[in-house]
Amino acid sequence: MGRRPLQIATALLALVPILTGIITMLGVSDPLYASAGVPALPVLDSNLRFFGGVWLGLGLALLWLVPRIESESVLFRVVWGGIFLGGIGRLLSMLMVGLPPLPFVGFTALEVIGAPLFVYWQHLVAKAGRK
Repeated sequence: MGRRPLQIATALLALVPILTGIITMLGVSDPLYASAGVPALPVLDSNLRFFGGVWLGLGLALLWLVPRIESESVLFRVVWGGIFLGGIGRLLSMLMVGLPPLPFVGFTALEVIGAPLFVYWQHLVAKAGRK
C-alpha cells in the first residue's frame, strides 16, 4: 500500500470522472439520459452540463496530483471529500426515489466507502514520505 500503487489507483480512478464528465457535458443528449427519454428541459440540461464539467474538473485535479501524491494532501482530501459528498447525494436519491442501475450502486459504494479509505491511504503515504 505504498506510493506507486496509490498513484496507479488514483490515475486509473481519475479516468472515470474525466470520461464520464465529458459525456455528461452532452446534457440530456448524453446516451444514458437520451435512452431514458429524459426531456430537454433547459434547467435540467444546464445543470447536467454544469455538473459534468465539475466532475471532469475533479478527475483532472486527481490526475494532476498523481506525480506528487505524497505532498498534495489538501487537494487530495478536497477532491475525495467532494466525491464522498456526491455519494451521499446518491444515497439520498436511493432512499427517496429508488435504486439506479447497478453500476451506479457500485459508484456509490466507491464514493461513500472508498473515498475515506483513499484519504487514509494517502495519509499513510504522506507520513512515510516525511520520514
